Amino acid sequence: QVQLVESGGGLVQAGGSLRLSCAASGSIFSINAMGWYRQAPGKQRELVARISKGGSTNHADSVKGRFTISSDNAKNTVHLQMNSLKPEDTAVYYCNAHVNYAEYWGQGTQVTVSS
Repeated sequence: QVQLVESGGGLVQAGGSLRLSCAASGSIFSINAMGWYRQAPGKQRELVARISKGGSTNHADSVKGRFTISSDNAKNTVHLQMNSLKPEDTAVYYCNAHVNYAEYWGQGTQVTVSS
């Protein structure tokens, strides 16, 4: 079994920054990709950013230039640096990982941006 543990959410004022981290642990043979999704109240879960095993990244248009995803493969960890936060970034952020050809989700961490 694989577990994803997220950290780094919280309350921040508009224009501020937060850094989310997600560590994968358990019976890991291969991590093919890791990423972050978010879900705001009343909205569908959406992709925020994703990084492949080889280091290729993609970011949602809404966060390009403000958010940056990175990974530490040796530690099975992915980070999301969020700068210039806006109230519309308020959501529960979920870590996602494709591990051993299966998909896993973290429990979610709340990010709240006040205006």
